[in-house]
Amino acid sequence: MKLVIVTGLSGAGKSTALDTLEDLGFYCIDNLPVPLLTALGSELLKLRGRNRHIAVGIDVRSEPQNLRQTPRLIEELGAMGYDCKILFLEADDDVLIKRFSETRRKHPLSDTTGTLAEAIRLERNLLTPLSDHADLRIDTRNTHVHQLRRLLRERFTLSAHSLSLQFQSFGFKHGVPTDADFVFDMRCLPNPHWQPELRPLTGRDAQVIDYLESSEMVERMKQDVAAFLDNWIKVFEEEGRSYLTVALGCTGGRHRSVYMAEFLSRHFDDGERMVTLRHREEP
Repeated sequence: MKLVIVTGLSGAGKSTALDTLEDLGFYCIDNLPVPLLTALGSELLKLRGRNRHIAVGIDVRSEPQNLRQTPRLIEELGAMGYDCKILFLEADDDVLIKRFSETRRKHPLSDTTGTLAEAIRLERNLLTPLSDHADLRIDTRNTHVHQLRRLLRERFTLSAHSLSLQFQSFGFKHGVPTDADFVFDMRCLPNPHWQPELRPLTGRDAQVIDYLESSEMVERMKQDVAAFLDNWIKVFEEEGRSYLTVALGCTGGRHRSVYMAEFLSRHFDDGERMVTLRHREEP
């Protein structure tokens, strides 16, 4: 049985995540007290035929000492036969402050601290035991609700694939994705931006593809990155990793990084893994 613990910072999208998992067929429970995790696991084993996939929301409203026990409880659930994963949702403090200001929601720790910023910093510290053990981290600072739902559907669609592998393009000028396992810098490659006729296009357009593939440097980069990942993805699979994110960056996230992400997603889409593709700047 699969059990996903949905956690992270308030305002980062936990409710959206639980709603999406419920739509995917997960049996969802929000704000479960941490000490009840193993009891829940025992009870649900009796209903093995009915609920094969469970998602449990855990947040900072649990006592700090209970949050620290979560990794141990997950080990106990694993001994019961559960495939347990932690999904941790996060965003920058400034983004979270803006979201709370726009929705006028109350932060769960606002009664124990002086300001919203202090509450967010305290929450981040209290959730460290869960953050440090997260199997999948999603940074939602540049992601609206519909994008988050799509991303979660891609990552948690119930399938027999052993590894969910995502390739993501991004622009360095908009920040490096904090949820990436590997980050490759494409800014050393010839830049189509400086060709006036190519500037409004993207790395998916034929003219840009032809321009990049005419460069020996681009071909070397493709082969080197693909060979590196061919070797190391297997290592992560052998260690039991379920999710792996590879980020490809260029200056604006429109040309070189898009082209490379498209190439790699095709290269690794061999039917053995669940391969997804995301262009963060949405060219």
